[in-house]
Amino acid sequence: MQNFVDIGETLVFIIMLLASILAIAVFIERLVVYKRNLDQNSQSLLDSLTLLIRHRDLKGCEKALETHPLENSYTRFAHFFLEREKENHKGLQELMEGKILKERLGLEERLPILNTLGNNTPFIGLLGTVLGVIKAFYGLGTLGNSGAEVVMRSISTALLATAAGLAVAIPVVMANNYFTRKMKIIIGNLEILSKEIHASFVTSGKHNQSSSSTPNIHH
Repeated sequence: MQNFVDIGETLVFIIMLLASILAIAVFIERLVVYKRNLDQNSQSLLDSLTLLIRHRDLKGCEKALETHPLENSYTRFAHFFLEREKENHKGLQELMEGKILKERLGLEERLPILNTLGNNTPFIGLLGTVLGVIKAFYGLGTLGNSGAEVVMRSISTALLATAAGLAVAIPVVMANNYFTRKMKIIIGNLEILSKEIHASFVTSGKHNQSSSSTPNIHH
């Protein structure tokens, strides 16, 4: 029995180590992606695009995108709009909503890994604690009073498993919350940009068409 408990404890710490490596890898990869969307250059590009769209300056939008070589959610959305506008595509608003949804899915990619690790590593650590306590009581029953040192060592190892689980879970949950918050900011900016496009090109275009089709009546 003690051999199985020892194997279980070892597996718990191996899983903790692998979870830590995976969490760090996902954090770094997501941090690079989100930095592309939230740095100062991206914010300046967003402000420039908003102003140009209000003035219905499509050529200005193209030039602004040329000066921003890094690809991010804003540049992809702007390129998508310019391509659809050149095609004079109907249902532009619905297409932009679909593009925003696609960008959201891209930003959410791998975040479920952090969510899963944050929710489950404490329980894995707790499993290690339970195994350590089992080992401690087994040693106490086998060795009696002479095994106090072994029992204390087993209990300390058990508590270390819980500490390891919390040490992994707490920063992972914080990272997941950070990325979730930043994702909401990026998606909110895309929705604002979409409404600017709708007001400047879709609604304004319909208004111009209705105005031009109204005959002038002379008395």
